[in-house]
Amino acid sequence: MTTYTPTLDHQLLERLRGALRGELVEPGDPEYDEARAVYNAMIDRRPALVVRAVDAGDVMATVDFARDQGLALAVRGGSHSVPGYGTCDGGVVLDLARMRGIRVDPGARRAWVEGGCTWADVNHATHAFGLATTGGIVSTTGVGGLTTGGGMGHLARRCGLACDNLLSVDLVTADGAFVTCTDDRNADLMWAVRGGGGNFGVVTSFSYRLHPIADVLGGPTFFPLDAEVLRRYRELVAEGDERLGALLVVGLGPPLPFLPERWHGRPLCGVVACWSGPEEEDDRIRDRLAALGPVVGRHLERMPYPVINTLFDDLVPAGLFHYWKGSFTRGLPDGAIDAFVEYGPATPSVQSVTVVFPVDGACHRVGPEDTAFSYRDADFSIALSPTLTTRADCEAQQDWVRAFHRALVPHAMEGGYVNFMDADDQERVRANYRANYARLTELKRRHDPGNLFRLNHNIAP
Repeated sequence: MTTYTPTLDHQLLERLRGALRGELVEPGDPEYDEARAVYNAMIDRRPALVVRAVDAGDVMATVDFARDQGLALAVRGGSHSVPGYGTCDGGVVLDLARMRGIRVDPGARRAWVEGGCTWADVNHATHAFGLATTGGIVSTTGVGGLTTGGGMGHLARRCGLACDNLLSVDLVTADGAFVTCTDDRNADLMWAVRGGGGNFGVVTSFSYRLHPIADVLGGPTFFPLDAEVLRRYRELVAEGDERLGALLVVGLGPPLPFLPERWHGRPLCGVVACWSGPEEEDDRIRDRLAALGPVVGRHLERMPYPVINTLFDDLVPAGLFHYWKGSFTRGLPDGAIDAFVEYGPATPSVQSVTVVFPVDGACHRVGPEDTAFSYRDADFSIALSPTLTTRADCEAQQDWVRAFHRALVPHAMEGGYVNFMDADDQERVRANYRANYARLTELKRRHDPGNLFRLNHNIAP
């Protein structure tokens, strides 16, 4: 493939190099292919520059350079953006992966986290003090994209979304300014980054509220894929103990030692539990989960909270080929359950897991206009994801996931979770933000009128 390199102002390029403490990687450099690679192998783009930032000063210099040169600017944290918004052709990639500092104040139950951290970094640092906060279900996910999109995870029912636990951010805006945002200072930007994605700047540091959670009862319980099991799961969540995180998964049986071989590759559903309540109630939780249907495999044990955040890691390592669709639902309607039962058996690979996240409990105690994340009346968020080992296979399965998504549409809310949207979902952006879209547009017009931060599910000014 021929490298596309736009004509860059040499003096400005050298000025950028001199302003950086981090590394500037260009096409032709030995590390260029490594520097441009992202999590989703479907994305193969060739930026003109990759800046491996090490501090906020590097971020400010890179933002100024991209803006002044009129170049596209892609901001990359954990690199998990399925549409590939962490890279671009012919523009600048601002890679935050070397900004991994964390400071925990256990007395205040607060952590300050740099923008390149992953949830594995955060969980390790906070667990040392018996503390945790909501943070995804794959440990290699970056804190930035997940939090600014809203942030679902095992603890959401008890602790709220990641953005609900966000106390402050340090943000570099489109004019290169460094601002600190709280509910009392730059409050409009603070509101916007709680769900508005990367539209408003580069977050160099997040401050999170922490919760006294150390060990949990966690792991999957698998059942045959059956509508009655799914209806009982719906009742389990509706019953309400918010200390029970309970992700529903639909797909093919993985080759795990606790799942009998006859179920490997066969259609299954399962509940990945995360009980953060007292250990003396573990047996009650085990029994309640077993009552959902005939158990065909189970691995439900006490574990440190950071471990449950790794259970999907081996299933979806970097370098696979992904395509996603997402929906919200009120309750889990019978029509949605019928779609799971109809399309689940055609799941194209063991890695192509459909995941249903409960977003009730603490998530509902935040108003729809209190943060940019507006779907506070949704009970579940659904992620559909054909994940394959080759590009051709992934492209061949896009019809399956689109048909699956269409089957859910009559039973779903209009919009979906921005972090479950692929590149062909830009027309859904307005619906994804509902009544908050007008306010977000006005803030975008004020803070980024040139739409420098456009490589995202874009809120155009």
